[in-house]
Amino acid sequence: MRNVDAAGLGIGDDHPPRIMGVLNVSEESPYDPSVYDDPGEAAAYVDEELIGEGADIVDVGLESANKDLDVLSAEQELDRLDTAVETLESTSGDAVWSIETRYHEVADEALSRGFDMVNDICGFADTEMPRVCREHDVAVSKMASPPDLERPGAVEDVDDIYEALSMNGLTDKTILDPAFGGWSEAKTHEDDRETFHRLREFRGYGRPLLVSINRKSFLKTIAGRSTEEALPVSLAATSMAVERGAHVIRTHDVAETRDAALVGAEFARDRHDSRGDSDAVGVEELDVTTVREAERHLDRIGAPEAARGDRGAADTAVVRTYKLTGLDDPAVGALRAATVGDDATGATFALGDPNRAAAATPSATDGGTGGASSGGDDPADGRRGLLIATPAALDSVREAVSGASRALDAAIDGIDRHVS
Repeated sequence: MRNVDAAGLGIGDDHPPRIMGVLNVSEESPYDPSVYDDPGEAAAYVDEELIGEGADIVDVGLESANKDLDVLSAEQELDRLDTAVETLESTSGDAVWSIETRYHEVADEALSRGFDMVNDICGFADTEMPRVCREHDVAVSKMASPPDLERPGAVEDVDDIYEALSMNGLTDKTILDPAFGGWSEAKTHEDDRETFHRLREFRGYGRPLLVSINRKSFLKTIAGRSTEEALPVSLAATSMAVERGAHVIRTHDVAETRDAALVGAEFARDRHDSRGDSDAVGVEELDVTTVREAERHLDRIGAPEAARGDRGAADTAVVRTYKLTGLDDPAVGALRAATVGDDATGATFALGDPNRAAAATPSATDGGTGGASSGGDDPADGRRGLLIATPAALDSVREAVSGASRALDAAIDGIDRHVS
């Protein structure tokens, strides 16, 4: 994973999660607490509510990206830039200042007048944006978007987000944003939930990730909350996003989001990384939990398997573990035969001891009644065991055990449908 230096602020796996607080100088922005048109009032808000509560980055929006509103021209955005610059100059706190824009002219002017980085909500649809960011040597957040300056973030098919992030290339200091929110009529809450579920996949570019999920509708509808009531669901999702690999969280609720992000970072899996020694072979353990995530990393390094469309390497990159219950003798025999010998590479089966209780007596705190247990959630008949296999090995197991037991065939087929 490449780390990015944003005006001295480190962003990436080697650094704590960073909090991006939001300031809008656009009267049409929907979230009133962050909207200011007076530089003095805006500076006080930044010092007290953003930097004062732990924001590492202040992201200044010159216009609302609401799909129902007219898009401002670069000239109209430039007319509002004075307020943003005066706010920056009036602020006493220390933070990295980001300008949110889709236009290279606006980015160039803002960076020349004191801003430190760019938040491009159209993902380099303006093909001059990467050049400007390189010339100023600044970090740039690139949001997944169609190649259209009037349709920021409107990538409706989740499968297309990954490719959209590569549109017009990347700079050495690019941070990627998969674009959550209702950017188009065709994009649904379910699409956003799938994007969140697949967040690790976007680490496949080896670049830091930014997520903007604060009080978003795809979270609010899970709990049936209004925008004003949606802070708890935002914080829950923030911890999950950081645990899944997000590096920057964009938010209006800085103090609370910072705490949630730190919790997510604390309980993220500790992956081995020994890339610091230049005289040794570098090792970076990747955060891979699905075949698709493994495929993204194959694409990134240009592996021949990826070029041929061969999923072999990806299929062996992930290990799955399943507890099987209700096994009869033919099923046990078939699983044992399928997971021993030279042809069983990548799969193993461990049969449980029938004399050992499957679960302790449930307590009231565990949701039980406190009465006697004869085996927890396992069926009364049959035996139980663990099947451990890579996705590729599961295909071999499925073929090997086919016909031994109708119930086992159905179970393995169900596993196969969900393995990727």
